[in-house]
Amino acid sequence: MKKFIVFISLLLVALFAFSEETITLNLVEAFSSPWRTPTLNKIIEMFETLNPGVKINVISPPYETAYQKINLMVSTEQPLDIVEIGDWNLSTLAAMGKLEDLTPYINSWPEKNDLIDGILEAASIYHNTPYLLPHGLFAKALFYRPDVLKKYGFNDYPKTMKELYDMGKKLTESGKNQYGFAFRGKGYPTSFIDAVVTSFFDDIDPNNMYLTKSGKIVFEDPRAVEALTFYVNIYKDTSPKDSINWGWDEQVNAFVSGITPLLFQDPDTTGMLNEMLKPGQYKTAPLPVGISGKAYPSFGFVGWGIPTYSKHKDLAWKFIKFVSSAEINGYWSKAYGALPILKSVYKYDSYFSSYIFEGWTKMFEDKKHYQFTQYPLDNENWGKWNEFQEKTMQQVLLGKLSVVRCLKEWTDFWKKAGIK
Repeated sequence: MKKFIVFISLLLVALFAFSEETITLNLVEAFSSPWRTPTLNKIIEMFETLNPGVKINVISPPYETAYQKINLMVSTEQPLDIVEIGDWNLSTLAAMGKLEDLTPYINSWPEKNDLIDGILEAASIYHNTPYLLPHGLFAKALFYRPDVLKKYGFNDYPKTMKELYDMGKKLTESGKNQYGFAFRGKGYPTSFIDAVVTSFFDDIDPNNMYLTKSGKIVFEDPRAVEALTFYVNIYKDTSPKDSINWGWDEQVNAFVSGITPLLFQDPDTTGMLNEMLKPGQYKTAPLPVGISGKAYPSFGFVGWGIPTYSKHKDLAWKFIKFVSSAEINGYWSKAYGALPILKSVYKYDSYFSSYIFEGWTKMFEDKKHYQFTQYPLDNENWGKWNEFQEKTMQQVLLGKLSVVRCLKEWTDFWKKAGIK
């Protein structure tokens, strides 16, 4: 009888376990990498431990095609509950009408008042509605390898675009398989192109990267011809020829190997570099200024959103809220390399004021030479622009399209898009 009771008890436990429904949330990330995705998986494991019966299935499209994949998945209402959204595809997704307005969730979130100033405004670029909660902030800075530069007689980093070109050319002439600059040919090179081109201007509209303060489209200004020609020469004279096909992975790997000791990248690159290089083997500096004496970096952001057709919206928000808490956001930002979204993280973790972040700190402080400038992300043609600019830029680099003709096509694109 005793054995029978034990057997029945075990059977009831088993039946109860099987009767409990496991809820699976499908999450798609936009920036998968061998260094970032494992960190996300660790955070998910923590969440699943705290929430028995909940599983999160991670979908990781290739980095270079992730936006296209996500846009397709959302537009066709494939099963998704949490979507990683970048600032550059927010308007495209929001225009579909398939992203949940997160206002009620954010307003009831206790840590809302700890958010970095302006972050909610940035997240609400489309119709003044927060369709995502950012989990990290980004801005381009110059990464450089002091050890490699010193080997070739350079004791400092380039402070101007001309110095960048001159140093890169000398490095490229120094020996076999040694180059200067880690060029970005594919995978949304927009901000790399614009960092160089706009540095030839001293009158960029702070509210729109593609307009001068007089309202003129930058690409139809004569200064743009010299600027884009300079950009092409950086590729031809300071970078490996196959960098015309480089995305993030190839850029960073070449930097780590020392083949290209000069690199423009975002703070998320620090996570990988901290693992692959020794302390002090890489440093960051402000973007080089152009002949105008200025540079125009832009703030980027990426975050989590919820599709309108998700069957588990409240549970999806519970995960987003968990990821966005001070402790988890600090861990995520440190491992991944993004700038944290909460003020308190900067207070309790001195890592974010260390030499690794010197490039951004100096740009934030030097308002005379660095004007943080917005992209026209609210324009519904923004998603098309990134692909169009990359395609035409490739044609220029291959000698199939002239600089003048390319700038004409870029100008026509934005006139037709109704830029303002």
